[in-house]
Amino acid sequence: MSGPVKPQRFVSLDVFRGATMFLMILVNTAGPGARAYEPLIHAKWIGFTLADLIFPTFLFAMGNAMSFAMRRPLPAGPYLARLLRRGAIIFALGFLMYWFPFVHHTDAGWELIPFAQTRVPGVLQRLALCYVLAGVIVRWGDWRVVLGACCALLLGYWAILLHFGVPGDVYGKLGNAGTRLDMALLSPGHLYKKDGGFDPEGFLGTLPAVVNVLAGYLAGLLVQRGGDLRDALRVMLVAGLACIAAAHAWEPLFPIAKKLWTSPFVLLTTGLDLLLLAWTIWIIELRGKRGGVRFFTILGRNPLAIYLFSEMFVTVLNMVPLGEDGVYDWVGIRLFQAVAPGALGSLLCALAYTMVCWAVGWWMDRKGLILKA
Repeated sequence: MSGPVKPQRFVSLDVFRGATMFLMILVNTAGPGARAYEPLIHAKWIGFTLADLIFPTFLFAMGNAMSFAMRRPLPAGPYLARLLRRGAIIFALGFLMYWFPFVHHTDAGWELIPFAQTRVPGVLQRLALCYVLAGVIVRWGDWRVVLGACCALLLGYWAILLHFGVPGDVYGKLGNAGTRLDMALLSPGHLYKKDGGFDPEGFLGTLPAVVNVLAGYLAGLLVQRGGDLRDALRVMLVAGLACIAAAHAWEPLFPIAKKLWTSPFVLLTTGLDLLLLAWTIWIIELRGKRGGVRFFTILGRNPLAIYLFSEMFVTVLNMVPLGEDGVYDWVGIRLFQAVAPGALGSLLCALAYTMVCWAVGWWMDRKGLILKA
């Protein structure tokens, strides 16, 4: 296949993003009553699992989409206004999602959840900050500047951790520079509640996460440059393998850790995403295999709405008491664990919930409803 590549032809991007959404919901809503399969559980600290690949892949897909959306850049003023507006809306949605359902039940009845106990950093918040920072870089830099920014961010983040962390604990949960910054800016009530003050989506970790977005952007530019698409896929293959090799070469000095979002973690996930995207494009665009495409494009075309629904609806279900549990926990324990005890039951419960979210996406797609910030 040769000739210019038209952006609208790349169904593979929606499939890539949709598959990421599918796995994200599956991991985030593991069925209760048993421990999930190990690949679907995030590494506790140092290490890497399949679950750890999902969020950086979503950032990579966002960067890839940016390369198509920004082919005709606006003047600087309107561009920045739109960039900041979208970033602010996504950040606010993430904050409100963590505050939801805004009330909780106490011995005195229903009370408003205090603002002081609402988490400020989070998944959508990091997505928003990465979107804005990456958007500024790609607007005023060509691919060479973008590549240089990637190197500067990865090396700069490493230097910050080494020089501003607690000596002897620069990669620890509480001693790293990112946690120190978050605690200086926010009270403990505004941070993640399960890690004693450490927040896996803290502000400093946004810097290396921007590289995942920029890598997706560069991959998008590569497939749009015209010529034989196979050449672009070969470059992605070589670049992906090089990133994975560089990650493991750096690992003895700087560990691979998703929660700390270390620079080798960025290289590893970027390398894997380049390989996965190249494979997806090859299968769909070059070989013309379209089986199952519709299933994933439904998730890929409306990821923000489906993600918000997936996180909030499970909260609503567990607010409704059923026996001693909420509805979701009751279904997971009383039904799925009864039918398939252990990790399999947990997976089946998560799959069932993911299909509920898919059905919402299907309905929105049929109605032509797209949630855009």
